[in-house]
Amino acid sequence: MTGLIVQKYGGTSVGTIERIQNVARRIAEVQKTGKEVMVVVSAMAGETDKLLRMAREISDRPERREIDLLLSSGERISAALLTIALNALGCPAVSMTGRQIGLVTDNSHTRARIKHINATRAKQLIEEGHVVVVAGFQGISEKGDVTTLGRGGSDTSAVAVAVAMGAELCEIYTDVDGVYTTDPNMVADARKLDVVYYEEMLEMASLGAKVLQIRCVEVAKKYKMPLVVRSSYNNEEGTLICEENPSMERPLVSGIMYQKNQSKVTLRGVPDEPGIAAGIFDALAEAAISVDMIIQNVSAEGHADISFTLDTDHLQEALEVMKKTAHQFKPENLISDSNISKISIVGEGMRSHSGIAARMFRTLSDENINILMISTSEIRVSCIIDSKYTELAVRALHDAFDMKTAPAEANGPAQKKSP
Repeated sequence: MTGLIVQKYGGTSVGTIERIQNVARRIAEVQKTGKEVMVVVSAMAGETDKLLRMAREISDRPERREIDLLLSSGERISAALLTIALNALGCPAVSMTGRQIGLVTDNSHTRARIKHINATRAKQLIEEGHVVVVAGFQGISEKGDVTTLGRGGSDTSAVAVAVAMGAELCEIYTDVDGVYTTDPNMVADARKLDVVYYEEMLEMASLGAKVLQIRCVEVAKKYKMPLVVRSSYNNEEGTLICEENPSMERPLVSGIMYQKNQSKVTLRGVPDEPGIAAGIFDALAEAAISVDMIIQNVSAEGHADISFTLDTDHLQEALEVMKKTAHQFKPENLISDSNISKISIVGEGMRSHSGIAARMFRTLSDENINILMISTSEIRVSCIIDSKYTELAVRALHDAFDMKTAPAEANGPAQKKSP
């Protein structure tokens, strides 16, 4: 629908009645300009955790189907309250659940994936002059059960709805005013980025940037839906996430990401023969444990050391799997380290410039920070380091790549926003 904007508001943005009324005023002002508006909302801040605590007071292992029905109520409350606030302002609005918007998912409870959206009813309401407020994070399964989309599901809902409605833009409103070169709470001169390309944002989202969830960026990239990350507390321009524009000069590095919740597992002295690595990672996959970086070192005695990293939340489970299967892999020793962090540099400019990784390694070396593991892609270099050096590494790399300087000053012509 030409002229339609889909806006998504996160839990902090609708965390109180006063904030809900503030969001309603913002939406009403946009509609007064002649734009058609559709809104997707998260549950009020803290509501999902509250509901989960209540469920776990009853059962240590509540059924996932019932968890979905329970958690979906949080977004429905937000949608109904915001709709009431809009109507109180004289702005006609209608709330809709995931089922009512026609968001159909697969049958995987608590982590469902969207199959399709039948937006016929929503389009009719928009054409009649209503603001449609959708409860995010939820849908209806092919079996007819309520499902939820997992972490960051409201962001994914918003982008999928924007695609289904043929919107010109999807705005993600949160408690920050855009995507920054790094965590501004860690680096005082971190700079808000005007434009981030889909590939960069995918890497950033996977490497610890909390502004957008990776699934929402994947959907936006697949359907070329422009995203804007903005604050719901001010009217500042946010960060545009869009397709790469080859005519624009890009900085060498766009972002410095870090992840502290990381652990390393090492199997020392496993036999250096075919099938050992496959067996180790098959066992982890069967337990639904995702690993990140992998390194295998070969020794002269016919044995190898295999190390891998994973989220610390899954460390104990991974160690249990390795101990149970030790008779297959025959490691001489099994050790783990949860005092590590992953530091990453990300940037489309890395595709056409050499020496970026070397500069990163030299910067860490100059700070006497030892690199434990390395992983790379076309637009990313990641290093595992001792967690106590995380802040030092982020600040040093931010300075080394001159990221406090805007691209117009550092790398040529200024970037222009284009949807």
